[in-house]
Amino acid sequence: MSTEAPTRILIVRLGSLGDLIHTLPAVAALRDAWKDTEIDWVVERAHAELLALVPTLSRVIVLGDRTAGGWWSVRRTLRARRYDVAMDLQGLVKSAGLARLSGARRVVGFDAAALREPAARFFYSEAVQVGEGRHVTEKNLALVRHEIERVGGVPAAGGGLSFPLRVPESPALGTLRSQGVDDYAVINAGAAWPNKRWPPESFAAVARHIRSTYGWTPVILWGPGEQAIAQAIADASGGVAVCAPATTLADVLAIAGGAKLFVSGDTGPLHIAGAAGTPMVALFGPTTPARNGPWDARDVSISRYDSCQCHYKRRCRQPSTWCLETITVEEVTRAIATRVGTA
Repeated sequence: MSTEAPTRILIVRLGSLGDLIHTLPAVAALRDAWKDTEIDWVVERAHAELLALVPTLSRVIVLGDRTAGGWWSVRRTLRARRYDVAMDLQGLVKSAGLARLSGARRVVGFDAAALREPAARFFYSEAVQVGEGRHVTEKNLALVRHEIERVGGVPAAGGGLSFPLRVPESPALGTLRSQGVDDYAVINAGAAWPNKRWPPESFAAVARHIRSTYGWTPVILWGPGEQAIAQAIADASGGVAVCAPATTLADVLAIAGGAKLFVSGDTGPLHIAGAAGTPMVALFGPTTPARNGPWDARDVSISRYDSCQCHYKRRCRQPSTWCLETITVEEVTRAIATRVGTA
């Protein structure tokens, strides 16, 4: 078996934000095994901001437009890099097709059972059996470790996961500090999928509990189009919660990293908090924590996935019963007590 490390590797993971976070340990494993290998990552423009915070990458290549012209432009850039291997860590036809268009000598992806779109398999020169039903982080690591071992490398030992992220100065965190916010807990109420949003009035009750029980200031995080939701929670909290300023992804990372606790549904900021090592209580409805949940065994997930009738649907399709609504405030406050060690 060859012991020659690859010169250049392409990672293909176009989105989403949470799944980009779940790919970082795989990139860290590659960097640990091959210090001098160039590692590039191709990503959609909407998520490129996160990859700018990953110091272990050699180059971030942005797929700017989902048009024939956009794909052709990226194809030229990728082919000029002459990759030894392209790894599709997304498992869709579009990501597998882009890996093939890169011109890499080998195109590696998941086996058919682990693919989100089975037709992606036809673009690979090699498929790796990673095991279905596992957390997406573990699947990514299984593929990367197979590649490291294939050329005689030795994956890094140890059970911990590494999330190589650079935390720059954060104006938003500076604003909170200037307002006297020292010890704080973050509540992230928004989500791109309406089906992942716990009711604002329930979050407000949790905010009041956090303040009265732990003395921490509840900070309500919000993203594009979510400021009204955050303000409604702050208002309903009786003034104990404050809305965060507008944030970039770097701000989210810094704010999460300084928090005593992070309470959220299954959305990108939750996974950023996990990468920062922040204690978490996570609320799951249409998605399963077995695939998407926190990887720290101390974190607590409250799930309604088993009773949900709308798995991986953006909107609930049930006329009367919405799974997330059945999660009670008392369940969440008990989970917080468990996570912060006061149960």
